[in-house]
Amino acid sequence: MDMQWSARGEAARDRILAAAAEELAETGDIEVASVARRAGVSAGLPYRYFGTRSGLVSAVVSAFYDRLDDAVTNREFDGETWYDRERARVMAWVGHLYDEPLAPVVLSGLGADADAAGIEMRRLHAAIERGARNIARGQRDGDLPYDRDPELFVAAVLGGVRTAVAVALARTPRPDRARVAAELWAFVAGAADAPGRTS
Repeated sequence: MDMQWSARGEAARDRILAAAAEELAETGDIEVASVARRAGVSAGLPYRYFGTRSGLVSAVVSAFYDRLDDAVTNREFDGETWYDRERARVMAWVGHLYDEPLAPVVLSGLGADADAAGIEMRRLHAAIERGARNIARGQRDGDLPYDRDPELFVAAVLGGVRTAVAVALARTPRPDRARVAAELWAFVAGAADAPGRTS
């Protein structure tokens, strides 16, 4: 919903969104009445701001991806080569998801909610598009072989690392994040056909 709210209304909306994120992280689902209780608002107020339960779920998922984009996907990492920059990105990606309370739920899929699934698909395609430009840059710089299709490469890598992190987050106890990041970087560098670049 694209509406303008007063400062008080924005504060209430933010409180509802935070309560919904907590509910989803703790229970794996969102029940609007429970979210309203958590946020300390009337049972009908979430509907005023988000329209439907699905609208609330979608807002939570969008906020999750906004944080991921700011921390990792849209960030420029320092490094002389593609390998230096992308190794830093993989480490940051794993670290961010390990610290993100919603990651286990969102990465395991919210397929039952069609709107949320649509948001996830759009964000994935945006990440693939950005990643493909990144791969093309590495090819132009001579860091990556030219026989890789940038879009296919990124789609395969994103699918693999996303699934691997989802598996790691679901384990009890969780594996050490540094080890997970190192293994994922070895996978990415290997997929890029970079002998000796996995460390």
